[in-house]
Amino acid sequence: MKKEHVVLMLCTIVIAIPLVQSAFEGPNEVKEWFEELPVKKQKVTRLHFYLHDVFSGPTQSAYPVFTSNITSTSISNFGLGVIFDDLLTVEPDIGSMTIGRGQGLATSAAFEETRFLQVINFVFTQGKLNGSTLQVLGTNPLHNQVRELSIVGGTGFFRLARGTATLSNYTTSSSIRQYDILVLHYESKRCQNCYI
Repeated sequence: MKKEHVVLMLCTIVIAIPLVQSAFEGPNEVKEWFEELPVKKQKVTRLHFYLHDVFSGPTQSAYPVFTSNITSTSISNFGLGVIFDDLLTVEPDIGSMTIGRGQGLATSAAFEETRFLQVINFVFTQGKLNGSTLQVLGTNPLHNQVRELSIVGGTGFFRLARGTATLSNYTTSSSIRQYDILVLHYESKRCQNCYI
């Protein structure tokens, strides 16, 4: 069995165990967390999941919300803006276990190719990541097989996170995207020896 498959299975197993405690903390807990920052250790966490962009039907999750005056004549749909609230699942099947939502905005920002400026909040709703978020920002050239976006922050378990989100289309219609995330963050008191 390949190492990647073992990590994916471990991710699936651990995320499936819900905890009562969420990542929401008050200002005093956040202040205490920052006071301990000089002695906190950094760690790298790997996540693997699927995002489901649904553009029609009863489970629609992505909606075009604006266009420019040249969108309809542009080869790249320049100025098209789409807002979305997509399911994140552990398997490519939309009926598999949901671990959160991918919420954000994508807008066509290139004249010559279909390249979207993408802003995503990954909001986790299961397991020890429940209540934590990762913020992703970057350029998404849709015709490339694999794309890389920057992780620019996070909350809860991922407070002060940074890293890389690599994505690829799982289906030819690009409605299902596979994400591989490597994120550098600080260990949390509530999960110092956890594996994801």
